[in-house]
Amino acid sequence: MKAESNAFQQPNTRRQRGFSLVECMVSMCILLIGLLSLLGVFGIAMAATQTSQENNTAKLLADEAMEGILTARETANIDWAQINNTGAGGIFLPGFLPIDCAGVDGIIGTADDAACGPQILEQPGPSGVYAGSCPPDICNTLTNFSRQIAIAPVFPVGGGPAIGTLRAVTITIQYTTPRFQAPRQYVLNTFISPYR
Repeated sequence: MKAESNAFQQPNTRRQRGFSLVECMVSMCILLIGLLSLLGVFGIAMAATQTSQENNTAKLLADEAMEGILTARETANIDWAQINNTGAGGIFLPGFLPIDCAGVDGIIGTADDAACGPQILEQPGPSGVYAGSCPPDICNTLTNFSRQIAIAPVFPVGGGPAIGTLRAVTITIQYTTPRFQAPRQYVLNTFISPYR
């Protein structure tokens, strides 16, 4: 015989369950750990962005000094003997110096730079357009940067006297990153000759 109908079947006695308080607390802890990890990654990304800006500024400062030396040579503002450090009869000061504006001679790294005062890095303000003054532009002094211009004679590989028409120029920018206060350096090496 066949069962009469579903109406006579027993109802399901199993009760439905929800989440317990312990399960909710465990899931919230897991979510919190994930969010804190994500927040830590954002912090690292922000520090890397700041370090990237410092690295870019150091590169620009080194390029600016090298371009100043090459421009002075090209325009004959200085002669070949002056493209040297002061100890070797030139005009470029040795050692690490603060980042100052180019002085009256217009050449970075010479004795008259200190009278000009510190160089200021001007960035566009909130509008994204240079206004030509601080404010609304953002102006940063470069107090955490210093620059060294070292000019040395070049010797042939096999030995012998220095090559008179070639000098090695090494521009080193020393700076610290704001977040870690760790010293860093950017070094630009090149050669220069008296020929234009």
